[in-house]
Amino acid sequence: MTGGAKRRLVRMLGVATVALIGGAPQAQVPHRTQAQLPRASSPQVRETPEQRVLAARVRELGRAFSGRVGIAVREVDGGWTADWQGERFYPQQSVSKFWVALTALQRADAGDLDLNQRVTVTRQDLTLFHQPIAGQVGANGYTTTLNELMFRALTQSDNTCNDIVLRHAGGPAAVRAMLTRNRLDGIRFGPGERLLQAGIAGLNWQPAFSRGNAFYQARDALPINRRRTAFEDYVEDPVDGATPNGIVGGLARLQRGELLSPESTRRLLSIMSQTHTGPNRLRGGLAEGWSISHKTGTGQVLGGEQAGYNDIGLLHSPDGRHYAIAVMIGRTSAPLGARMELMQSVVRATIAYDEAAHEARGTR
Repeated sequence: MTGGAKRRLVRMLGVATVALIGGAPQAQVPHRTQAQLPRASSPQVRETPEQRVLAARVRELGRAFSGRVGIAVREVDGGWTADWQGERFYPQQSVSKFWVALTALQRADAGDLDLNQRVTVTRQDLTLFHQPIAGQVGANGYTTTLNELMFRALTQSDNTCNDIVLRHAGGPAAVRAMLTRNRLDGIRFGPGERLLQAGIAGLNWQPAFSRGNAFYQARDALPINRRRTAFEDYVEDPVDGATPNGIVGGLARLQRGELLSPESTRRLLSIMSQTHTGPNRLRGGLAEGWSISHKTGTGQVLGGEQAGYNDIGLLHSPDGRHYAIAVMIGRTSAPLGARMELMQSVVRATIAYDEAAHEARGTR
């Protein structure tokens, strides 16, 4: 590795990595549990010094965070993965909208779904929490296309738009079948936004919950022990859970064109590049010339703890290299700034790795 590469890694990853940059043998790296081990594309592949630095930084970030977190970074082309607790299941929340879009686009590629189909959204379609489209749904509804609903579900994380796309794509069973058919392991899909969020709160869904503050009033009226039990059950075994390694595996396959037609692949990546939610999560760590296609997820709060605060995406270098990233915070009471800084630090570490590895390849 050249002196420039060493200085770049020290500057961006911190002084804790100096020993590794200097070429310390792998035996000197602190012991990692199986769930924390970075993964290579095959057991015979030896990690490069740059990969060891990134793996150490990911481990350092995961260990230092105040909360339950899983992190994974995968090289799309090489297949090498660095992770922290990457095989554990974490609540996805709105990250799961990515799998709904993937299902809808696969059905469109197969000729089984017309995304230009016009759909009228009525008040009976409304769900709960974040649904900006509700302001456009009058007495006669609001007519648009499935394409537009999918765009809004991904870029605005609109729950009503997502549930309508989900329904037209075949429902939760169709998403689960898509995951199985494509061997997308480590991914669960829940029952849809209404049933999922009601269950997390300890409620049974009622249509009235979609109007005004009805859901919040019903939730607040529950005994706290009932709410706590439902919340804890969800966090410990999330029905919509996913592993960071499973997520980056799916993202990498999307980028490589293995899941959708070329046109649909470009469409989905383009839509995700226009995501409005979470501008200070993964996106906040971008360097000049880099871009990201991503999807956020944010869960309910009880007693100051949040169940699910996530961002996943594909990081694109200026000259065409790609990295799949997942930061899944399963539960935490850490300030929002600390959560965003964690996500940004993972992106910065990945960019530092890319720059050092690219320079090293030119000198080896």
